[in-house]
Amino acid sequence: MVTEVARGNGYLMAFRAAALLNAAAVFFQAVTAGQMIRGAGAGMHGAGAGAVHVLGLILLVAAVLLWRPGRGAGWPALVGLVTLLLGFVQSMLGGSGEVLVHVPLGVTLFGLSVWLVLWSWRP
Repeated sequence: MVTEVARGNGYLMAFRAAALLNAAAVFFQAVTAGQMIRGAGAGMHGAGAGAVHVLGLILLVAAVLLWRPGRGAGWPALVGLVTLLLGFVQSMLGGSGEVLVHVPLGVTLFGLSVWLVLWSWRP
């Protein structure tokens, strides 16, 4: 639950924005992965990986700012770090064709991203 201290500060708003954008980028990756299965969208999926990396880093920075100067919970920073690292693992596995690991990790990444969004907007 978001603490009262963190609720009224700009760090929470920045975290919410970063979490929403990150989740949207991960969702975009899922959409373009589906298009790749149908034989199109490979270039979009590859380009979207860069967005996931950048937004994962922004999410991590926002989570750390929410935690330390914002006096919010610390666990979102840990989950933000995990999502950033999972994004890099995803890129490595996707480029090498390891689809059997790539897909479940993508689902995990999406679940973590949605979890952070939902947590940040809870009353």
